[in-house]
Amino acid sequence: MLITHNQVKNGLGGLSNLKRLTYFVSVVETGSFTAAAERLGITKAVVSQQVARLESEFRTSLLVRTTRKVRPTESGQAFYLRCAMILREAEEAFDELAEGSTEPSGTLRLTAPLDYGVGVVVPVIAAFMQRYPACKVDAIMSDQRLNIMTDNFELAIRVGWLADTGLQARKIGTFRQVLVAAPAMAALAAQISRPEDIAKLPFVANAALRDPLRWEFSLNKGKRQVVNVQASIFLDATLAVREAVSHGAGLSVLPDYAVAADIAAGRLIEVLPQWRLSSGGIHAVFPAARFRPTKVRAFVDLLAERELLRESFGAGGG
Repeated sequence: MLITHNQVKNGLGGLSNLKRLTYFVSVVETGSFTAAAERLGITKAVVSQQVARLESEFRTSLLVRTTRKVRPTESGQAFYLRCAMILREAEEAFDELAEGSTEPSGTLRLTAPLDYGVGVVVPVIAAFMQRYPACKVDAIMSDQRLNIMTDNFELAIRVGWLADTGLQARKIGTFRQVLVAAPAMAALAAQISRPEDIAKLPFVANAALRDPLRWEFSLNKGKRQVVNVQASIFLDATLAVREAVSHGAGLSVLPDYAVAADIAAGRLIEVLPQWRLSSGGIHAVFPAARFRPTKVRAFVDLLAERELLRESFGAGGG
């Protein structure tokens, strides 16, 4: 039996009873009255009593109680989803009101790819902490794409081609891909005049990419050339690929933000610079919500400023 609109209207009785929703949601999410009471900082008897009153007023069972766990009934699950949404929106409304007149504060939890995270995000974290000392940052850098919803992140940085996930996103920059080699391979690289020439050379493949052996090159006039390379080494992290290339293991294609400093310092050389590989986007991705905490907005703004500066010095996408 589903709870009707009239039951909700007559049974809840006003905003003061939002507390009952909080008690009920906490029981469902923790799986027990004891854990819910500990989360809320009240006694188990209060939680049990208030949930029982909800069931009595609605004349329906919301929870199935066993000796080991409490779980929602079908009606209880439907009611839980509505209650959770109501409480989330109420919390966002209060947060929005409070954050409007305050500096960023609290812990920002984010994730980013390892290579971009180390090279770009970490320096921005340092600048962010200096600017907003009331904040803390909990960041996970990984080449595995972590789930922003189930892993409870407020922000994820995505590098590449963004899939339609239903999440909210803001494009903060672009990057280009660069064919590189170690200076020890300079003489061999100088003999390469066309993209297809690299097919017979040693290549270090990034196994984290969807298609690490197929590359499409283009010239300014629109000429395109697709090359299928034969990899002698497969590595599953961009930074590992860069390290292998710098030690002369072969050529590879790497994002500009990962190799710009090495090219400038002469530790790597760009091969076939007149040919271009496809560019990709850099996005800040958020859980779907109307309200974005000040700390998240401030960090993304700072990262976007860093990207604009990076691109203005020629390291960004074309």
